[in-house]
Order: sequence, then structure tokens, then C-alpha cells
Amino acid sequence: MTAASLLDALAQSAAHLMPHLMLAPIALPLLTAALMLLLREEQQRLKIALNLLSTALGLAVAVALLAWSSDAGAPSTLGVYLPGNWPAPFGIVLALDRLSALMLVLTSTVALASIVFATSRWHRAGVHYHPLFQFQLMGLAGAFLTADLFNLFVFFEIMLAASYGLLLHGSGRARVQAGLHYIAINLAASSLFLIGVSMLYGITGTLNMADLARAIPQVAAGDRGLLHAAAGILATAFLIKAAVWPLNFWLVPAYSAATAPVGALFALMTKVGVYTLLRLWTLMFGSEAGASALFGGAWLIGGGMLTMAFGAIGMLGSQRLTHLAGFAAVLSSGTLLAAVGMGQGALTAALLYYLPSSTLAVSSLFLLADLIERWRNDGTSTDPDDEDAPFLNPELLPTQGMNLDDDEEVLIGRVIPAAAAFLGLAFMVCTLVIAGLPPLSGFVGKVAMLTALLNPLGLGASDGLNPGPAGWGLLALMIGTGLLALIALTRAGVRHFWAAHDRATPRLRVLEGLPIAALLLACVALTFQAGPMLGFTQATARALHAPGAYVHAVMSATPIPGPVSRPATAAPGEKAP
Repeated sequence: MTAASLLDALAQSAAHLMPHLMLAPIALPLLTAALMLLLREEQQRLKIALNLLSTALGLAVAVALLAWSSDAGAPSTLGVYLPGNWPAPFGIVLALDRLSALMLVLTSTVALASIVFATSRWHRAGVHYHPLFQFQLMGLAGAFLTADLFNLFVFFEIMLAASYGLLLHGSGRARVQAGLHYIAINLAASSLFLIGVSMLYGITGTLNMADLARAIPQVAAGDRGLLHAAAGILATAFLIKAAVWPLNFWLVPAYSAATAPVGALFALMTKVGVYTLLRLWTLMFGSEAGASALFGGAWLIGGGMLTMAFGAIGMLGSQRLTHLAGFAAVLSSGTLLAAVGMGQGALTAALLYYLPSSTLAVSSLFLLADLIERWRNDGTSTDPDDEDAPFLNPELLPTQGMNLDDDEEVLIGRVIPAAAAFLGLAFMVCTLVIAGLPPLSGFVGKVAMLTALLNPLGLGASDGLNPGPAGWGLLALMIGTGLLALIALTRAGVRHFWAAHDRATPRLRVLEGLPIAALLLACVALTFQAGPMLGFTQATARALHAPGAYVHAVMSATPIPGPVSRPATAAPGEKAP
């Protein structure tokens, strides 16, 4: 066998195995969590190792699935897996396209940074942190991969049940109070989810997303109002999770009360609501939905713009960094919802570029808030176990021949401690991305969205500058909220880094600084790879707004044939059965 034929055989084997790899983002955290539940709570090092290994392996699987979904050729590339080996719409279906693969990579990236940060201290604040973390990842992955509403509800409940425990991790009155509010609102959202799903099933007779896309244009005119009511109830459940105003009163208290790594992971939770709305709205109420085409778009635009204003004003009024991060998550979610409601392919491509960069920045801000507030409030080092580092102590610097201030401190050539410089630079990068300032990915994403708004027919259309009232309103809000976010973050930076405070020099553990640096470097990588990334999101947007390929791939997936039983052979002198 030649080398070329061997490589071809390996490529064919890999292509054959890739659809089965779709089950790994769900099965891997499930098995890891089950294994950790069998371990005693004292075996923390083993649990840390298992959690890190499983999360890192999940990231590798997600990257492989992303490469597979984007390299397979056509823009409509889709992987379909039938876990129960029943055809759609009767059996469970998992579907992977560019959008779900992108969300899997984003989830695994934030999760890996979160668990590395947690290993420095926070994982010891309560019991069962590591199994709950893995169950949370299982719910998130299942929500991104499932192709029917019933299993979407199942994965939502797994995700929410794990988030209840993670939010209460560390105990304390503030966490318990915020946790009870969080649980109550999510139970109400789950009830609305069930009611909406039940009504949709009664009208269409199916819960498979692809089958719903085929059934909705054929709904009788007399049932169209009931269909829209069911869709509105279902959307309300997702809008609660996406933190739309006025249903987002629970988010900032809950996220700011959570421990830092949990808050960073929860920054993904609002994006689950945005993802689900984008997926279902383009499938069920796209241009091919007949009389229901683009139903609810105006509500998404209006709710998104109100959410943007609420988030920006909340950032401006925040005094705590964790509240600032929570309102930044609200602002990001509102921007995405308003852009989704416009129903433009070019704008969808731009928002899919903006989504990961804003999520990474908000997650980083939650982690930074923990370090900065510990430094500011305690007046002690963030790592009390370490010995003083002489090269970071300004008192040990030579002062002979230097200019001194009134307190006889070095005025010229004063060394900035490395840890303080890292915190300051990391906060600056978060500010640039969240506010949408050049040259980082937040600016690229906002410019891409503004360009799409000014050219509604898509990038390259010749009649641009006609976005309509909704487009002009969204354009003004994107600029205005970016300015308010910049003012709020700059003021917080001045208060924490510029103003004089009598406090010790901060020092960081590697396990605390490394995940923050990794998340922000991912934002930098998105900036340098903006061209390929926007090409990827444009292909994703085209597939979303032309869902025929998705519907065909899911509905035409065939089960694997079972083994054919051979007829029994008769013994000599006997009749064959």
C-alpha cells in the first residue's frame, strides 16, 4: 500500500467516524460527572485532574467538529446523528452545523478557563463543584446539538439544575437570596417552555425542528393565531434566559453573587437563549414560512433595543465590578437580539462574529473583578501563601539620586508591579472589546454590524444608506451604548487603578492569571483572523436564512440497518422451520 492510498484510507476512516464524534460533547461530561460522584469529596486532586482533562478533551473535540463542519465543502454542510437509530421526526436527532459547532468551541473555551481559575481556590468553597460543572457542560452542549424541542427542554433542565447548585456554591446570604430568585424565575420559564411546546405539538403534530419548518407553512388559517400565541409563549421562555428587558431583573444580582468562575461560565447562559431564538426563528419563521414569515421580528428588535439601553444605563450606575460585568452581559445580549430581529443575512453574519468576542470579554471581566476587588478591599495580596517578591516591592528599590515625592517615594522611574500591570492591561483589553473600540474584535464586530445596517441588502449592495427607522434606531443605540459602556468602564478603571489606595502590591497565582490571559488572547486572535472568521460567519448566516438544506438533511437521515438474521438450518431428518 502506497503512502497516498494509506492517507486516503485514514481520511475516509476519519470522515466515517466524525458523525459519531457528535455524541462526545454530551457523553464525555456525563461520564466524567458520574465518575466523580463515585469519588469521595476528599479526593479533590483527582477530581481536579478529571475535570481539567475532560474539559480540555471537550475543547479538542469541539475544535475537530468545527473544522469538520467548515471543511466539508458546501455552505449547507450538516452532520446528523440518530442516537436511537430511529428516523426523524420519530426519534432523537442530533444535528451539527457551523453555528452549533461555533457555540461548542466557545463553550469549551470559556469552561476551560473557568475551571483553571477555580482550581486556585473557589472549587473548595463547597461540595460537588466538579460534577455540577460537568453536568452544566453537558446541558449546554446538548442544547446546541439537539434538533427537537422535547430534548431541548431536557437539556435546558439539566443545564439549569446544575446552575442552581453552582450559583449556591460557597453559600452565604447573598448567594442564597439571589439563588432563590434565580431558581424561581427559571422554574417559571420552564413552565412557559412546556406550555408553548405543548401548544405547538397540538397544532403541528411534531416537535422536530426540521419537521416544524415544513409544517408551519401548511397550518390552517384558522389555527394561525393559536400558532403565533404558542410561539410567543415559547419565545418568552427563551427571552427570559436571553435577559431581555424587563425580564432580566434577576440576572445582575444572581451573576454578581456567584463565585468568579461560575459568573464567567454563566456569561454563556444568556447566549443559549440568543442561540435558541436564532435557530428556531430562522427555521420556523423564515422567509419560507408563508403567512407567518418573520413573525415576531419587531418584538425582537424592540426588546433588544430596550435591553441595550437598560444594560448601558446599568453599567453607568454600577459601583461594583461584578455588577458592571453583569450589565455588560445584558448589553451584549440586547445587541444580539435586536440584530437577530432585523432578519438580514449580512447582519446575522456580523452578530455571529460579535457574539464570541463579547462573551469572552465579559467572562474575563468576571474573573478580573474577583482579583481586583480582593486586592482593593482586603489590602492584602491575592496570593497570601506566597513569599514577598523583592523585585516587586517598591520599598526595596534604590532611591539615591532619584526624585522623590512628598512622602519620599520614588517619583521618576517608579516600577509598576507586574501583577498590577497585568490586571490593568487585562482590564483595558476588556474595556476596548466591550465598548467596541479599535483595534480589537469588539470594534470589528460593531463595524460589521453597522455596515450591514447601512446596507440592508447585504455587503456590496449598491443602494445602501436605507436602513429604515428600526435600523437607524439600532445604529444610534449601538454607538450610544458603546459610549456609555466606555464611560462606565473608564471610571471603574480610574477608581481601581489610577486613584491612590493604601494597599499592598497585588500578586497573582499562575492559575488565576493564565485563564484571563487566554480569554483575552482569544479576542486578539479573533481580531487578527477577522477575515476568515467573517467568511465563516457569512457562510453560517446563509445556511441559517436558507434552512432548506437543514430540513432536508435532518428529515432524510436514515437509520443504520440492523444485522440480517440467517434462517436456522435443520438437523438431518428434521424439517426446516
